[in-house]
Amino acid sequence: MNSLQAIELAEVNELQVAEQQQFEISDLESLNWAFRKISALKDKEKEVVQLANVERERIANWEKSELNPIHDSIGFFEWHIQRYHAEQLAADPKQKTISTPYGKSKTRKSSEAPEKADETKLLDYAIENELDDCIKTEIKWGELKKKFKIQKIGDEKVIVDEDGQIVPGVTVKPESISYSVEV
Repeated sequence: MNSLQAIELAEVNELQVAEQQQFEISDLESLNWAFRKISALKDKEKEVVQLANVERERIANWEKSELNPIHDSIGFFEWHIQRYHAEQLAADPKQKTISTPYGKSKTRKSSEAPEKADETKLLDYAIENELDDCIKTEIKWGELKKKFKIQKIGDEKVIVDEDGQIVPGVTVKPESISYSVEV
């Protein structure tokens, strides 16, 4: 904003409420005066928006720099809580939840289950075996995986269908235990 626009803004600020109600554009000179005021106000608006954007970016950077060590510390403590809970679970398999006045560590066991590895192969399999009730435009995974079983062949676990045929495009998701921390 230049010094002329600063003068224009000062004039706008001087207009009293009563004067604003009586203000009227009656000729080219007053029209030109109004345009100058609008131009100065728009430049001031750009300055305010630009300053606000700079401050938003600065605040976002500050927030990120403040939160990073906090998140690192939370991750550190959660890892140690999970490690401790895993030790307790190994010693006592019934120790699924450890509770203190300040929080809980919980485990959740998921059984091994069929897991999609290659959807294209799986779709081809479902089409070849006329499993139309399991096919939409995409595979109805929830319905299809009910038709599968996990079978151990040699040292490897594979997914087989109701006829004992190995299903391509599916792998065995290993049994796992997940941990969650509540505060």
